[in-house]
Amino acid sequence: MTTTTSTMPGLEERRSWLPMVGLFLGQILMSFNVSALPISIGGMVSDFGVPPTVAGSTIVIYGLVVAALVMTGAKLGQRLGWVRIFRVVVVVFACSSLMMIFSPSVGWAIAGQALAGAAAAIIVPALVALIAENYSGDQQATAIGSLGSARALAGVSAFLIGGTLGTLVGWRPVFWIVFAIAVAVFALSFTLRSDRGDSSITIDVVAAFLIGIAIMVLTLGFNNLNAWGAFFAGPGAPFDLGGISPAPMLIVVGIILGQAFFLWTRRRIREGKVPLVDLSVLGSGRERAAVYAMFIVVALEAALNFTVPLYIQVVQGRTPFETSLAMMPFNITVFITATLIVRFYKRFSPRTIGIAAFTLATAALVWLSFVVNNNWETLPTIIGLVAFGIGQGALVTLVFNVLVTSAPAELAGDVGSIRGSTQNLASAVGTAVVGALLVALLSVGIGRAVVEHPALPPELIAQVDLDSVNFVSNDDLDEVLARTDATAEQIDYAVQLNEEERLRALKMGLLILAGISALAILPASRLPRYRPHEIPVG
Repeated sequence: MTTTTSTMPGLEERRSWLPMVGLFLGQILMSFNVSALPISIGGMVSDFGVPPTVAGSTIVIYGLVVAALVMTGAKLGQRLGWVRIFRVVVVVFACSSLMMIFSPSVGWAIAGQALAGAAAAIIVPALVALIAENYSGDQQATAIGSLGSARALAGVSAFLIGGTLGTLVGWRPVFWIVFAIAVAVFALSFTLRSDRGDSSITIDVVAAFLIGIAIMVLTLGFNNLNAWGAFFAGPGAPFDLGGISPAPMLIVVGIILGQAFFLWTRRRIREGKVPLVDLSVLGSGRERAAVYAMFIVVALEAALNFTVPLYIQVVQGRTPFETSLAMMPFNITVFITATLIVRFYKRFSPRTIGIAAFTLATAALVWLSFVVNNNWETLPTIIGLVAFGIGQGALVTLVFNVLVTSAPAELAGDVGSIRGSTQNLASAVGTAVVGALLVALLSVGIGRAVVEHPALPPELIAQVDLDSVNFVSNDDLDEVLARTDATAEQIDYAVQLNEEERLRALKMGLLILAGISALAILPASRLPRYRPHEIPVG
């Protein structure tokens, strides 16, 4: 795709950062909305009188719609013009927040998040395309880095503000903030350079259907590995096929449909027709390495963001506000690093930064596996979270920048759609896999421990369902054991055993994540040697 580079940044046109403020807030808009949903579930359960799983459907539907429509959204932006469609979908996002605020039933809330997901499916590639349209060189690298830092900033602020409002006022006022951000983004969109689009661009409906369904079933499959069963169907599975869980079957179907999408797209390119996404943005090993690295980075971040709240809220029984405080060292570090890493681009190549960042992330996960305990506020644990945040913040910005600078400006929307698909799928995979992994480790550990320890006799074990072992608080375990014939001493021993096995499962899980991070050094070693300020042209 590229043959020469420009190494004279002094000749670049310098633009005002005001348009970037609008794009930064556009990323904040999406991230704040999705971060506010988990802390709103309790309020929705109380307001609508529905189970938590039904209220949690707002999160699932948002992610599914974004993942399924993001590639189609990129083509719509190229056809209609990025600025024009960006303004329209920001208004749509504002309407979705009003639906959340005034929703009379959970159905309205779910519909509101479906609408927000459809808007986000266009905003995701639009942010990349508009950065490429409005900025170049060092400014473009800084602008790209700000998108990664915006996600971390939105996560921190959503938990803090949402947790405070949810405690003092209720869950609905949080979405007034989403509405206000949408209004600000719409106003600032008039500072962006305008483009007319290309009406000759057509949308490949077959490819849109294949990739949309593929990502939806993959996401559903991975998200339900725990609830439905990782292999054999569990009690929560909607159906089974010869005892096999539908979750792995959906994953297989998704992989097949994904392969069909690539085959169809290559055929369309050979015939000289416009594809849904131009695969030339993944034309070399460097770009593919960047996508692999991005997938691993986001999956690792999702895994940690699942693991820490799991222990703090479920095991320790603390509030979402306390969870946000515990995660603050990590999120703030990601925010700062993603912003500042561009300063190193003139001195080090993407390959050097990528290898160093994955090495640091691996070391941080190994460190955490040794020092972590049931208290997340200890200095050694905070040091581990900060170190992991530095690695993550550097990588989120780096791999995204490699993809953007390797592609022509007219393909920035395609890069954005690949980014959106990769991040949404990786987030689902990271969360689901680490959840299934931790539950499996805990189940094996407890099964082995109760057999080896005579203090828990077989007749007592028979009264507890060890086939559905999961992470529970000490109080919940006390409740379960109180309904058995266990003595007070046996209950105390079982609680202690559960504490030990929970911690052992966590430590082993962190070590496995460290192994995955170490393996990611391989794709990082294939990142380009050029320095990102040497912007490719041609």
